[in-house]
Amino acid sequence: MSLLNQLFNRGVFGTKCKTCLNLAISRMKLLQNKRDVQLKHMRKEIAQFLQAGQEAIARIRVEHVIREQDIWAAYEILELFCEFVLARVPIIESQRECPPELREAISSIIFASPRCSEVPDLLQIKNLFTAKYGKEFVSAASELRPDSGVNRTIIEKLSVSAPSGEARLRVLKEIAQEYNLNWDSSNTEAEFSKTHEDLLGGSKHVSGGAAPSQSQAKQGSFSSSPSNGAHSIVPADIKQEPKYLHAPRPLRETHTSYTNEIQPSINDDKAAAVSDTKRETRPQSSEILERARAAIASAERASAAARSAAELVKSL
Repeated sequence: MSLLNQLFNRGVFGTKCKTCLNLAISRMKLLQNKRDVQLKHMRKEIAQFLQAGQEAIARIRVEHVIREQDIWAAYEILELFCEFVLARVPIIESQRECPPELREAISSIIFASPRCSEVPDLLQIKNLFTAKYGKEFVSAASELRPDSGVNRTIIEKLSVSAPSGEARLRVLKEIAQEYNLNWDSSNTEAEFSKTHEDLLGGSKHVSGGAAPSQSQAKQGSFSSSPSNGAHSIVPADIKQEPKYLHAPRPLRETHTSYTNEIQPSINDDKAAAVSDTKRETRPQSSEILERARAAIASAERASAAARSAAELVKSL
């Protein structure tokens, strides 16, 4: 029964593996054609930026161009590996362990499968090899363990690290030469050759005036002693007399005396404020009385005029 299961599983593995490999090859070819068009458009835009003197934008855009070129190159290598494995599926089915001549191709496909999200067929191929060779074989390729056999170029092309300044400068020069631009690369070379210091580490050089100031501080050391809430600075060389000639008062007494001293001052401030407000309100009240008297007089005049008008109407 086990022999029949092995034969059945072999046939299933071979069929699924061939289907996934064919789908991955065709999908990668379509993605390569799509990236060719995108890369041409992006390189043309960078040439326009260089011609317009906008080198800062071109230096940023060229990183994306390099990234797309690396993915395109990785797809080309993976396509060859898939074709190589596809041609040797019968050998893979017949052997329990991975053949040495296929180790690099299979390990590279396993390593690239989670990093190439546009080709989901590679993940299915990885799952098939996990069931075939075990999780230890797959984890060794995914984690780049020693003797994993992953292709070095695949590792470099699928790396997430930023491209170096030399690589960016080389691509910019290629684009300028491709579109026949008289571009002066001296500013870009100077920008790429700059070494940006790590500001979080602090300044490495100590200022020259620090040592003399420290020596002066050591020679003339001062000690501060609080008295009545104020700090007085006294040289350390001078001997200070004892502060307390008699026993210190308890804390409660000092607190009550301090509050007693504060309360009269608060009362004086309140009295002064009340007197000021009275002085301010007095002229205001006199002005209001004068305005009221004038309003009453005008009202009396208006009533007298109304009475005279009424009498004239009656006489008529």
